[in-house]
Amino acid sequence: MLGLVRSHRISRNGVIGTYSYRVHGAGCFFTSHNGTEIDVDFAADRSEIFDLWRLRCYGRSLPQPHDPTDQDLRSAVESLKPLLADVRPGWFSVAEAKASA
Repeated sequence: MLGLVRSHRISRNGVIGTYSYRVHGAGCFFTSHNGTEIDVDFAADRSEIFDLWRLRCYGRSLPQPHDPTDQDLRSAVESLKPLLADVRPGWFSVAEAKASA
């Protein structure tokens, strides 16, 4: 997505399906029609990466907001380790996405 913006093939802001998007720095911020927000950065291999802060923001934006503690978020990420890959300290990606990138 960053490459498409940098090559002027798409705008920094737009709509994809039911999501609006805004490209920023190393990532993209998506908002669904119901207000749910997803913010991801992109690693050098183009995989989407996220941290605990982004997970918290996502939870707070849900139609029925959820605001887990830092410990709850860490525990959830640890329990998903087979599905998530550590990218760098505190940052994660979906393991399959990283393997196929």
